[in-house]
Amino acid sequence: MAQHILCIVGKKKSGKTTFMEKLLPELQKLGLSVGAVKHDAHSFEMDVEGKDSWRLKRAGAETVVVSSPDRVAMIQSIDRERSLEELAETLFADKDLVLAEGYFNSDQPKIEIYRKDAHVHPLCDRHNQQARKLIAMVTDRGADADVPKFGLDDAAEVASHIARKYFGWVYNGMWDTHD
Repeated sequence: MAQHILCIVGKKKSGKTTFMEKLLPELQKLGLSVGAVKHDAHSFEMDVEGKDSWRLKRAGAETVVVSSPDRVAMIQSIDRERSLEELAETLFADKDLVLAEGYFNSDQPKIEIYRKDAHVHPLCDRHNQQARKLIAMVTDRGADADVPKFGLDDAAEVASHIARKYFGWVYNGMWDTHD
């Protein structure tokens, strides 16, 4: 199973995907192997109508895999939504870290993205049960949270925070693990 799962949470239009786009390369620069999963509360469609994979799925295949020299994709019908932990175990076992966009109600640690022009109050606050799982806040304004706060463009600093907190790494010109 992946060593660590970290949820990137925030209200709609807060900039979760945008921040993940900045964070992923910074984590990779530190030598971490990272996978990503996005939660969608509704059903979604990623297969293109008329394409062979769509046609095979429509014809009754419960699982369709499209494979090429540089990627593989799977479309599978399921009888229930898989938990974040199940997804990490089955799909990301070879990764050091799984970044999950969403999954606010999971028991996994969280970093909240909070922008003042998108929302009046953050998702995680002191009165919220999930606030105890918050490890950092990425924001453009002060927020009432007892965790480290970073700016919206501080992806490198957030990556360093994650490396220190979950992998025990410190920066001495090179990233080294300390046992």
